[in-house]
Amino acid sequence: MYMKRVYQRAPKASTAQDRALEAFRRRFGREPEILVRAPGRVNLVGEHVDYNGGMVLPAAIDRAAWVAAARSRRAWTTLEGVEVGGTVRFASSGVAAKTDVDGARLPSWACYPAAVAWAFGERRLEAAPIDAALASDVPIGAGLSSSAAVEVAFAKLWHALAGGRMSDFELARLCQQAENAYVGVACGLMDPFTSLHGRRGYALLLDCRSFEWRPVTLPVGTAIVISDTRVRRELAASEFNVRRRQCEEVVSILRRSMPEVRSLRDVSRAQLEDRRGDLSSLLFRRAQHVVEEIARVETVIADVERGDANALGRAMTAAHRSGRDLYEVSSPELDVLVESAVRIEGCYGARLTGAGFGGCTVSLVDAGRAERFARELSRAYREATRRTPHVWICAAADGASVTSLAAPAAPRG
Repeated sequence: MYMKRVYQRAPKASTAQDRALEAFRRRFGREPEILVRAPGRVNLVGEHVDYNGGMVLPAAIDRAAWVAAARSRRAWTTLEGVEVGGTVRFASSGVAAKTDVDGARLPSWACYPAAVAWAFGERRLEAAPIDAALASDVPIGAGLSSSAAVEVAFAKLWHALAGGRMSDFELARLCQQAENAYVGVACGLMDPFTSLHGRRGYALLLDCRSFEWRPVTLPVGTAIVISDTRVRRELAASEFNVRRRQCEEVVSILRRSMPEVRSLRDVSRAQLEDRRGDLSSLLFRRAQHVVEEIARVETVIADVERGDANALGRAMTAAHRSGRDLYEVSSPELDVLVESAVRIEGCYGARLTGAGFGGCTVSLVDAGRAERFARELSRAYREATRRTPHVWICAAADGASVTSLAAPAAPRG
């Protein structure tokens, strides 16, 4: 795991790992049995198309959720959240109601591990009671998939403790179910899939209909620069669900004359234009973004595999402007970062990443100019908004991993 410091003070690579280990020892008075790392992700192109059956090009990044854990002798899981400064206890029998062992409602941060425990139960698999400490250096609500990182970490943890044989793809589907049915966000598969399957130095081309995928080498001599607006996405979850329902409504309308349509993946730009009169202007804009974004990914992949950074950068910027104007998921702060980035020498392209409404942008930058780019972007954003962004030069990272630390120690009784 690697994170290079630029302009803003970035945490050391092992900080979240160390915090998880130290919190476990302090809270439970023993050594953990297992340590799990699950990375966040950044999406280079293909936003809001995963739940429409399109192709996406994400990469796991070198920021991750870390869980230090051991089996518990008690009938419930005790979980300490390092960043949130809270401890919760929940039992398998109560997790479906989103309550702790005392009947109080679980705090939002604890719903993600609880969701995974619930999803295990739905598959009649064991999510054994554990003592655990969770720490993360994936910013919450920033569009880097902090929730999927937490879900993947606990899915890998409980799967390892149970000696399970599920594939990483099956674990990704389990995490998607947890997010959809328990948390209530109608997300696609991309986020947990990327956290589980990431490869150092590669993006992942994932077909969200067939689930075929392959690693794609990022253009040589480029860097991924993530810029955090430090504006949290208050509307992201609710508006995400609205956008998904709007896409489903478009499909329902189009199927009246095009019964072969299963999702917007099946609709060309020309076909959509022919049926403009059947759609409200709002629904047409939503569908236009998705249809054109799916085509954008399919078109640019050959260029990326030839190492054409300019083509990928142009696609990223076009994707942002489409998300801003047609899908309406941007924000003034995101727009400032993107438009400032593309004016700085060495930047190939930039866009928002994640659901939108705040959070982060991602820029593809000439590696030799990345540090200068980060300084200039930070200055431009401060001048325009009076906010100081967090800016990091990142690397594409490997997917989630599990480390067995020691033979099980007797829990404190």
